[in-house]
Amino acid sequence: MPRNKYPEETREKIIDAGFQTFSEKGYEESTVLDIVANMNGLTRGAFYHHFKSKEKVLSAVCERIFYNNNPFEKVREEKNLSGLEKLRKALKNNMARQRTDFAVLNSVGKTLNNSPQFFMWQMEFNASLSRKYVQPLIEEGIADGSIREQDPQVLAELFVVLFSFWLGSAFLTGDAAYMESKATAIIEILEQFGLSIYDEEFEELGQAWIENELQ
Repeated sequence: MPRNKYPEETREKIIDAGFQTFSEKGYEESTVLDIVANMNGLTRGAFYHHFKSKEKVLSAVCERIFYNNNPFEKVREEKNLSGLEKLRKALKNNMARQRTDFAVLNSVGKTLNNSPQFFMWQMEFNASLSRKYVQPLIEEGIADGSIREQDPQVLAELFVVLFSFWLGSAFLTGDAAYMESKATAIIEILEQFGLSIYDEEFEELGQAWIENELQ
């Protein structure tokens, strides 16, 4: 069998097919054969050469969604903003982005409930984001006085866990009032650590996010 001269291109096509399939059918209802059917002539053998399972494809899709429109990278060089303002803006950008990619991202929380392997990947991925993107903004905020002095690593980890897991659909067990109570609790918890994220725009984005989660 001739060797594939463009393995990265093939991998990207499989991720494209995964995004399309999960968007159309949802992760739980999708199969590897559904993904293969959207791979523009690539074979199931090509799929398994690059990915061991559809779960691995979902991980790759999630990484692409984040890095293609990284909200933390976008605010990093905005010199007119304090560290707190950058963190707040990145959070808002992330919430707004989720409207566009909701069909796939909603699969993430549901998959966390059913797959320990995917849960561990998500934990490691978010820990990496915490160290690489959230912690530097918190350190910047402490330095410029917009965030009260705390352990930046601990605060960054708390921030990521609260928003990525506790407020996400992995713990979605109630109605809109329940989700609003959790969002209020998160705001108050972070306030106690000197991290004030609330404003009117945040509330509007939060309401839209909750409506999407409950669909």
